[in-house]
Amino acid sequence: MFERIAELRSQGHAFAVATVTWRRAPSSAKVGSRAIIRPDGTVEGWMGGACSQPTLVRAALESLETGRAQLVVLGEHDHRPDVVNVPMACSSEGAMEVYMEPVLPAPKVHIVGSSPMTATLGKLVDALDWQCVVTEDVAMEGVDRSTHVIVATQGHFDEQALERALATEARSIGLVASEKRASSVIEWLRNEGLPDEAMARLRAPVGIDLGHTEHDGIAVSILAELVRIEAEAHPTAPVIDAPEQAIDPVCEMVVDVATARWTFDHEGTTYYFCAPGCQKAFSNDPAAFL
Repeated sequence: MFERIAELRSQGHAFAVATVTWRRAPSSAKVGSRAIIRPDGTVEGWMGGACSQPTLVRAALESLETGRAQLVVLGEHDHRPDVVNVPMACSSEGAMEVYMEPVLPAPKVHIVGSSPMTATLGKLVDALDWQCVVTEDVAMEGVDRSTHVIVATQGHFDEQALERALATEARSIGLVASEKRASSVIEWLRNEGLPDEAMARLRAPVGIDLGHTEHDGIAVSILAELVRIEAEAHPTAPVIDAPEQAIDPVCEMVVDVATARWTFDHEGTTYYFCAPGCQKAFSNDPAAFL
């Protein structure tokens, strides 16, 4: 499992790691059981049976959206602060505690231009273990919502690179230029018809003002601004494509609609159940649960 986690991280994937830290028999999961949950709800590994898995998948997707870890307790009320308590109405009477940790891709920096400054900035980004590309290509290949684009072509093709960058979902876009040059580029982009919404993402000139400095100081000022952006904002959530889920009206457990074995149609609505006992109780007296 550790090898798989390392592989997914190196490939820049978002996922959550669920680790069972406590259990009460007859829970099928054991202490130390682990699972990887992807943004589409797929699970690799083991973290319990039919009652617990859909609930933990939902908790994993919440952690991926917020960027925050959770301690989830199923089947036992835990009075510690910040614990997510989930009642378990299944007949097994098992219980367990699961630590849910989101693993989000490192920020990406896409640098367009070739100069001593861009080389230094690339090294500084690498030192943070962020993902970095330094290129003279304006194609913006691989730029997405987690990418900071830095355009530093020294006037060779700033306008074309920025026009391409502003057409992407890049998290931030910065231009390395003097105040006068930046104003000229902004005016050109507006004349090209770029909307204010797109232009609002442009930082020109980019970087924290450190006064007069050489290329290495400029690289430091740009990196400092990117670090501040990351610190002030929530982590960029991955695109969540969760499986459709329903709530068992009897025990209130989460049920995956696509794989539910126990269903019951009542007055034109299909209800989904975690176990046959819940289905039978509902079918005998739907009004008692609705």
